[in-house]
Amino acid sequence: MSTAPVRLLIHAPTPGALERARRNLANLLKAAPDAEVELVANAGAVAAALERPDPLDTHLRLCRNTLEANALNAPPGIAVVAAAVLHIAQRQAQGWGYMRA
Repeated sequence: MSTAPVRLLIHAPTPGALERARRNLANLLKAAPDAEVELVANAGAVAAALERPDPLDTHLRLCRNTLEANALNAPPGIAVVAAAVLHIAQRQAQGWGYMRA
């Protein structure tokens, strides 16, 4: 019996949630290496993500609204979405699972 591919969006709005989300992301990829997973950060998690880069940040999506509100810039190679709330809604409409870290 084949199972549907895992597609999960992990949401991190705070520095503590970002730490949990990164652990969840690593654990998911260890258990299901072919999973499609994104970690979307907004609010306080954005500055924390920029201060402490992580090898799995290829999965990271930063909220442009938060970046602009805090006069921050995403480094090259880090994806930026227009608004975290919109990205979450779009992924859910596409059938992705949602988890708040």
